[in-house]
Amino acid sequence: MDEATKAKLTDEQYRILVEKGTERPFTGKYLDNKEDGQYCCAACGKPLFDSKTKFDSGSGWPSFYDVIDQGNVKLIRDTSLGMIRTEVVCANCEGHLGHVFDDGPSDKTGQRYCINSASLDFKK
Repeated sequence: MDEATKAKLTDEQYRILVEKGTERPFTGKYLDNKEDGQYCCAACGKPLFDSKTKFDSGSGWPSFYDVIDQGNVKLIRDTSLGMIRTEVVCANCEGHLGHVFDDGPSDKTGQRYCINSASLDFKK
């Protein structure tokens, strides 16, 4: 991520997108958003998730069962914090978005992209 992009982020966005932090559960601004639109990377604007794939997982973070385009995200093995998870980053700027798990809606993709609100901008 370039310095100009980093400079436009809030402290929380920087901590999450660049330092790979997370927001506290049930605090993100998009957790309960029900509007139609697209969720884009807060750092670079790349479209990531469509509101039609958003669902209430009960996890405390916005959850999606699919991405707009697989080429817009990268999945990376994450062994931090003594766990094995799959990190989701923006393929364009490599900003940290969250993690993906195999416990999403089975009638869809079976995936749960658990994403930090601070990593996203919403476009109606």
